[in-house]
Amino acid sequence: MSRIKAIFKWLMLIAGSLILILLAGIFLLPSPYAVNISLGDIIGGEAPDTSVVDSRFSVPEGFRINIFAKDLTHPRVIRQLSTGDFILSQPRKGEVTFLEADKNGDGISESRHNIIDNLDNPHGLALYKDWLYIAELGAVGRVKFDQKTGQTTGEYQRIITGLPTDGGHWTRTIRFGPDGLLYLSVGSSCNVCIEKDELRSTISRYQPDGSGREILATGLRNSVDFDWDNQGELYATDNGRDFLGDDFPPDELNHIVSGGFYGWPFANGDNVHDPDFGKGHEAEIAKAIIPYHKFRAHNAPLGITFFKGDDIPALKDAAMVALHGSWNRSVKDGYKVVSLHWDKDGRVEEKDLVTGFLKDGNVIGRPAFVEQGQNGEIYITDDFSKVVYRLTYKP
Repeated sequence: MSRIKAIFKWLMLIAGSLILILLAGIFLLPSPYAVNISLGDIIGGEAPDTSVVDSRFSVPEGFRINIFAKDLTHPRVIRQLSTGDFILSQPRKGEVTFLEADKNGDGISESRHNIIDNLDNPHGLALYKDWLYIAELGAVGRVKFDQKTGQTTGEYQRIITGLPTDGGHWTRTIRFGPDGLLYLSVGSSCNVCIEKDELRSTISRYQPDGSGREILATGLRNSVDFDWDNQGELYATDNGRDFLGDDFPPDELNHIVSGGFYGWPFANGDNVHDPDFGKGHEAEIAKAIIPYHKFRAHNAPLGITFFKGDDIPALKDAAMVALHGSWNRSVKDGYKVVSLHWDKDGRVEEKDLVTGFLKDGNVIGRPAFVEQGQNGEIYITDDFSKVVYRLTYKP
C-alpha cells in the first residue's frame, strides 16, 4: 500500500509540475523564452539498444561507453562499495538497490537486489564505517550495512528529521567529508523567493549521529551535489533560477567555504541584481561569492565527482559533472557529461566527456550522477532511459 501511495504521490507531483510549467509558458514568459519540454521528457523513455549507444554517443579517443544496468526506475545517486559492487537510489520506487559488479568481463552488472524500500524519495547515499546513510525527502536515516553481502542488519533509524518537505526541489544529497562530518544539501522551495525555513538553499553539516547541525553555506538555490577535490577543497553544482531568458542566468560551480553566501535570491551569476528580489539587498549582494565556474544557462548541473588517481591521465584531478539538460530554453541544451580541468592559475576549462543524449532536438537520456570505479572506470546514472552507463578507458 505504501508503494502505491508513493507512486500516486509522484504522479500528482508530475501532473502539478506540468500544469505550472505550461501556465508559466502561456502567461509569464515572453515568446522567445519558450518552455521546451514534453511529457515524454519527464516520464522518460526506454534504454537504447547497443547499436544506438555505439553510433550515437561520442566520447574522447580511448574511451568506450556501454550500458552497465538497465530496466531501473529513474536511478539517481550511485556509490561504489569497497567490494566493487554498487548501491543505487531509486527515489520514485522508494528503494535503495544493490548492483553487483561485472564479474565475467562483459561490462554488465551480474545481478541486483533490494536493500531497503518503503522510503520517502530516497536520493542521497553515503557510507561511513559500517553504516549506510540515506537522505530522504524529510529526513536522513542510517542502518547497519555489510558491504560484502549487500545486506542490512537491525532497524533503520532516522537521525536527522524535520527537513522541509513543502515546495519544489525535492532532492536531498549527502556525503561524508574529509573531516568525518556528514554534509547535506537542501534546495530552495521555489524558483525565486524569500525562504522561511533556514535549511532551504543551504549546505549544512552534522556529526555522524546526526547531532550538532551547522549551516555551512547559504544562498545556493539548488546544489544537487558536491564533492571535495584532491586538495580537500569543497565544490558544489548549483542550478540558477528560471524565466529570465534563454541565456541567463548561468548555472554554477561554487567553491564552498564556511559561512559563504552565494547570492540567491538577491543576485544571479556575477552578482547581477535579481529583478524580483535584488532591490533593497545591495549589502547582501556586495558580500556574495560569485561562481567559480559558469555553466551555460539552464544546463542543470547535478552530480559532480572529482577523479581520483592516475588511471586516466586526461582526467587527473578533473571534476566530472552530469548536465541533466534544459527545459526553460527555446532550444534544448545540456544533456551531456562534461569534465572540468583546473590550470595552474586556478581557471577552469570545460570539456565534453559524453555527448549524444541530445541530438537534433531528440532526447534519449538525461545524465544525473557520476561515480568513479575502483579501476578508473566511470559510472553514469540516466534517469530518463533508466539505465546506468559505464565509461571505460583503454589507451
